Amino acid sequence: MILVFGCTGQVARELARLQPAALFLDRAQADLSDPAACAAAIRAHRPRAVINAAAYTAVDRAEEEEALAARINGAAPAAMAQECAALSVPLVHISTDYVFDGAGEGPFAPDHPTAPLNAYGRTKLLGEAGVRAAGGAHVILRTSWVFSAHGGNFVRTMLRLGAARDSLRVVGDQIGGPTPARAIAGACLAVAETLQTSPENSGTYHFSGAPDTSWAGFARAIMAAAGLDCRIEDIETRNYPTPAKRPLNSRLDCSGLSGFGLDRPDWRQGLSDVLNELKGRS
Repeated sequence: MILVFGCTGQVARELARLQPAALFLDRAQADLSDPAACAAAIRAHRPRAVINAAAYTAVDRAEEEEALAARINGAAPAAMAQECAALSVPLVHISTDYVFDGAGEGPFAPDHPTAPLNAYGRTKLLGEAGVRAAGGAHVILRTSWVFSAHGGNFVRTMLRLGAARDSLRVVGDQIGGPTPARAIAGACLAVAETLQTSPENSGTYHFSGAPDTSWAGFARAIMAAAGLDCRIEDIETRNYPTPAKRPLNSRLDCSGLSGFGLDRPDWRQGLSDVLNELKGRS
């Protein structure tokens, strides 16, 4: 049995579709603000693999709640990893491009020095360090710009605003890879299966959608695919201030995933799938 922390998040919901036999723990069963409870859940269920698909993801609010975010994103994954190591259970932990400072224009390799710009990135980096320090079989899977047909994400926001407005101003100088949550879920399952027989593949890997684009470019693709007549105007990040500073460069070098038989997913196909799912609901 695979144990998944998280139920309602984008990746967790896609994991439930792909692996319905997995055991999904919600906040009532394992509150990530209580790291000991997370370790106890692993000890009680003794799964064959663990996937941590839960996190504190409110990037701007984390600037004011960094201590809480640090427990959820830092201490909880560390506790999970320690218990997994003690039981010889592999752990797949999802992390983020926000551990980097966004400098330059090239893709960040997994071993590139980290330098988060905001509280969210700092707390996710704490979690990475805790997972590695536990010494068990693990993969830290960094991803970016997650979207799906459910939850709060850029695609759903653009669809809502695009249907109501003639034009939108969207940041055009942040570049990265939009990533379908379904593809991340599939990658997590593939990695978890490999780790059970090949723990030597433990490490940090990147998984993001291709091709790289800007938020404005992504928005234009969303409008075109959805048939919305909403013009997208590029603006610079400095003209769209937010409580948490965002990296300008979120490109990730995903070449290391070939050892798991994984390639970068095409976000354009993922976008089409999401739009078809949303259309089927209406």
